[in-house]
Amino acid sequence: MKYFAVVVLAAVAVACVAAEEKVAVEKPVPKPLPAEVKPTKFTTKYDDISLDEILKSDRLLTNYFDCLMDTKPCTPDGTELKKAIPLALKEDCAGCSEKQKAGAETVIHFLSKNKPDLWKSLEEKYDPEGIYRKKHADFAAKKGIKV
Repeated sequence: MKYFAVVVLAAVAVACVAAEEKVAVEKPVPKPLPAEVKPTKFTTKYDDISLDEILKSDRLLTNYFDCLMDTKPCTPDGTELKKAIPLALKEDCAGCSEKQKAGAETVIHFLSKNKPDLWKSLEEKYDPEGIYRKKHADFAAKKGIKV
């Protein structure tokens, strides 16, 4: 269960940017949440785990990837993660802690550079129209993340 936060970060990051624009037609960018709507705060319980430990373990990374892609059963924390991803994307990670946002950058960079096949598959599942990828492309470029 301690690996839940890393996978959350990876999955949220996946939908934010991508390797290339897949659709020729402009898609609407989601509007920010109205001021009266408070974003969902995600737990910080897992913020102090080692991202490097997970990213360096093909076994751990693959288990969560398979869960997120619906190709294998999920652990309870994997199931929770799958439920959290769409909300985190919709709310532009407004409920993420600063540490989670920094971790997301780490995961994005790692996946796009070292596991582009996993990155692309997750992106196709969680951002099939490229809405979030397009929205965050400039941010990724400024951070030196080539996706």
